Amino acid sequence: MKLIVGLGNPGSQYDRTRHNVGFMAVDRATQKYGPANWRLAFEGFAADLFLGAEKVVLLKPMTYMNLSGRSVASAMAFYKLTLEDLLVVVDDLALPVGTIRLRATGSAGGHNGLSDIQRAVSSVAALSGKTGLDYARLRIGIDPPGRVPQKSYVLEAFSGEQLPKVSAALDRAVEAIGVWVAQGITTAMNKFNGGD
Repeated sequence: MKLIVGLGNPGSQYDRTRHNVGFMAVDRATQKYGPANWRLAFEGFAADLFLGAEKVVLLKPMTYMNLSGRSVASAMAFYKLTLEDLLVVVDDLALPVGTIRLRATGSAGGHNGLSDIQRAVSSVAALSGKTGLDYARLRIGIDPPGRVPQKSYVLEAFSGEQLPKVSAALDRAVEAIGVWVAQGITTAMNKFNGGD
């Protein structure tokens, strides 16, 4: 079993904002891999899918970005998952819009949602000799904010110029999710981290 977490903020005012691209990715995954019956669980919305023979739980935490770890840790504890079973899909200001990057481990890079997940999964990680940094993440580029304050920028909708690039990145992200589930993070990184 795998857990794929898309990060974002709850509420219709955030639906199509840059910070919610993680939600967009897991929603698009349900379009490709089959319909999902979303249910309230783990302080968020969860849905089950099968990718081949592998059961996958999709999760959209409804705790707001900065408290995403509570939802993730709750789902991991319920299903008795390890960090190797977790993939977090998140926006990234450092990447150009339209690009994706997979990583097997790494810092939060200033992202509050990832920081909270790192804190929340540290106890699970310690059981296997790992740290709270040792889980896979799929970053989707949203462009640097330029002169716009970062907090304002991430909570705004994508521009008309950005939308087609974001849509293409979401398609690639969904493909990358499928490869991660079937073949693991190394194969997914080798396939999707070059030539965006």
